[in-house]
Amino acid sequence: MVKIRLRRMGAKKAPFYRIVVADSRAPRDGRFIEEIGTYNPQTSPSEIRLNMERADYWVKNGAQPTDTVKALLKKAAQ
Repeated sequence: MVKIRLRRMGAKKAPFYRIVVADSRAPRDGRFIEEIGTYNPQTSPSEIRLNMERADYWVKNGAQPTDTVKALLKKAAQ
């Protein structure tokens, strides 16, 4: 199954995430199909950059967003 999930980047205690489309069997920071955005929780307010066209494309084709990514998609759509 294909999932839309976060890939952790950044230094220790300073996380930065990339929103990626990946096979559910791949490791969290491992192989992915496509990068569709970024999420930086360190800034105030947290910064979300997302390609909504690609996110919609993947959801329509059966990709399942994780709970966290689902919340980020709702925030980015506003």
